[in-house]
Amino acid sequence: MSASTNGSMNLTAANGSGFSSEQQSYLQGFALGADVARKVRGLPVLSSSGGPGGETITLGTPQRQSGGATAGAYAAAPEIIHIEAQDRQVAAGGKLCAEEVAKRETNALDMWDALAARAAGGEFPKGTDVFLTKFHGMFYVAPAQDSYMCRLRIPGGHLASYQLRGLADLAEKYAGGYADVTTRANLQLREIGASDPIHVLLGLRDLGLINLGSGADNIRNVTASPTSGIDPQELIETLPLAREMHHHILAHRDMYGLPRRFNIAFDGGGAIAALEDTNDIGFTAVRVSEENADDACPAGVYFQLTLGGITGHKDFARYAGVLVRPDECVAVAAAIVRVFSENGDRTDRRKARLKYLLDEWGFDKYLAEVEKHLASPLRRVELERCGARAAEDRWGHIGFHPQRQEGKHYVGLSLPVGRLTVEQLRGIAMIAERYGSGAIRLTVWQNLLVTDVDGADVEAVKGEIEALGLDWRASSVRSGLVACTGNAGCKYAAADTKRHAMQIAAYVEQRIDLDQPVNVHLTGCHHSCAQHYIGDIGLIATAVEDGDDMVEGYHLLVGGGYGQRQCLGRQLYPSLRFDEAPAAVARLLEAYLAHRQSEQEPFCDFANRHEVDELRNLCCGTVAAA
Repeated sequence: MSASTNGSMNLTAANGSGFSSEQQSYLQGFALGADVARKVRGLPVLSSSGGPGGETITLGTPQRQSGGATAGAYAAAPEIIHIEAQDRQVAAGGKLCAEEVAKRETNALDMWDALAARAAGGEFPKGTDVFLTKFHGMFYVAPAQDSYMCRLRIPGGHLASYQLRGLADLAEKYAGGYADVTTRANLQLREIGASDPIHVLLGLRDLGLINLGSGADNIRNVTASPTSGIDPQELIETLPLAREMHHHILAHRDMYGLPRRFNIAFDGGGAIAALEDTNDIGFTAVRVSEENADDACPAGVYFQLTLGGITGHKDFARYAGVLVRPDECVAVAAAIVRVFSENGDRTDRRKARLKYLLDEWGFDKYLAEVEKHLASPLRRVELERCGARAAEDRWGHIGFHPQRQEGKHYVGLSLPVGRLTVEQLRGIAMIAERYGSGAIRLTVWQNLLVTDVDGADVEAVKGEIEALGLDWRASSVRSGLVACTGNAGCKYAAADTKRHAMQIAAYVEQRIDLDQPVNVHLTGCHHSCAQHYIGDIGLIATAVEDGDDMVEGYHLLVGGGYGQRQCLGRQLYPSLRFDEAPAAVARLLEAYLAHRQSEQEPFCDFANRHEVDELRNLCCGTVAAA
C-alpha cells in the first residue's frame, strides 16, 4: 500500500500486486471508519474533503508509528453509525438539516472544555452551540429568560431524600430558588446564570445524577411506574428496568445524536399509569396464562412492545405484535434505537421522529431490521393471548394509598403545575426521612409520592404537607392540573401556561365541587410538553385577535384519554382569548355534572358520548368572559 502524489490512498499491495475489488471495498470502509474515529476523538482527520454537501471523500495515508502500528487505525467509533446515516441520505440527494451539520462538525459529548471556558468568561452559547449544549442538559432559553434551564435525568423518577435536599441547595445557590416537576417524572432547574452551568453539573454529579443527553437529539429521561415495588396490583417491578436502560444509554455513545429526541417508558400494570402509550417505545406488562401459553411463549409475565407514540403529532404507540421478556427489554430497545439512528430522517426535523419512519416502512419491515441486531428472533404473539391490564386508579397519584408492604402507605402530593420552592423541596425531603424510608417518586402527572409511611403517622404527615403550603387531597381541580413552562421560560410557548393554569383552577374551584378526577392540561406550543391531546380538557396556546391587537389565547379540546380510555381530544372551542378560557372550562364541567349518566361516569366518557356541537349546546352555546 503506497501513497499517491495527491495524498490519497493508493490501494496497491506492498509487493506491487493490486487488491481485488472486494479487498479494496473493505479497506476503503476501514479507512473511512478510522477517519471518523479520529474526528470524534478531536484528532486531525485523514480525509481531504467530505461532508454534508456530498463531496467526494478522499482517504489520506495514515502515518506509521514505531513498532509497526498505524496511527489512526482505531476500531471504528460507535458514533460512526450516525455519520454513515448522514452520508447515505446525502448520497440519495438529501440535504442535512442545520442540527445534523452541527452534530457532524462537533461531537457534543466532548464539549466539556468549551462549556467550562464559556462559563469562566460569563458567556452564553451562540449559534449552533445553543443546540449542542443541550447534550449536557443545559438549555439557553433566551429570549424567554436570559439564562439556562437545566434538565435532569432521574431514571424511573426515583430520588433519595439527600438528593432532593442537594437539588434544593443547587437551586438556591445557582438557579431561581425553585424546581419544576415535569411530565417525564423529572426535574428542571431554571434561571441559571452564564457563569454557573459547570457548578450545577458538578453538583449534580456529586449527588449521583448524570444528566448527559437530557436534551437535544437524545433519549429523554426513562420513565417507569411510580409505584414500582410497592403497588399491590402490579405485575412486575419496572424501576430496575428503567435504571438498567438509563445506564445502558450513559455507557454507549451510539445512543446519542439520534435523528430527533426519543422517549422510552415501562408500565408494570400498577395503579398509576406510566403513559407508556405516548412514548416512542412503550413496554406494557401483561400476563400470558397457562391456557394461552405454548412452547414459544410459556406462561408468565411479559411486556407488550408498543412503538411510535407521539401524541403531539396525534398518534399513540401501537402494539407491534411482539412480547418481550423482562430480561430482553434493554437489548430490544437498544436495537430499535439503532435502526432509528440508521434510517430516521436527518433532512427534515418535522419528520424526524420514529412515528414517521414506521408510517413509511410499516411494522414488519422495521421489526425485520431490528432482528438483525438481536441474538434471536422477536417473539410474535397475538394481542388476544395476553391478559388485560388492570384498571388504573385515576386518583392513585394523589392522597394516601396502602402499599403491598403491610402497614405501609404512600402519599401523593398535589403540586399544581409542578413548581416547588427550595423550602418545599427541603420539607418534602424531611417528611420522607422522618416518616418514610427516605424515598421520593416523581410521576408523569407533574407531582410526587412519598413512600413507606406507617399507618400511625398518616395524620402527622397530612399536617406536615399542609404546613408546606401543599395538599394531599384529590377533590380539587388542582390535583389534575398539568402545565408546561409557558412563555415565562420557553421561547416556543405562545402563552403563560403555568400562571393561566392556576387562574383557571382558582376560577373553577370558586364555583364547582368535583367528585371525580378531571385532568386539565395546558401546553404552550405544538411540542405539547403538557400533552394537551390526552387531557380530559386540553388547551394549546395560540395568538388570538382582539380588535387590532393579538393577545394570548388557547384552542380548547375535550375528551382526551390514555390507557384503557385511549383517545385524542377533539377541538371544542378554537381561538379563545385567555380571559374567556376559565369560564369555558367551568361551563364544561357544569355540563358534565348536570348531564353525566351516573356519578361514576368519567369526564372523558361523558365528552365522547356527545358530538362537538352537542357539547357546545350543553354549555349554553356561548362562552362568557371570566
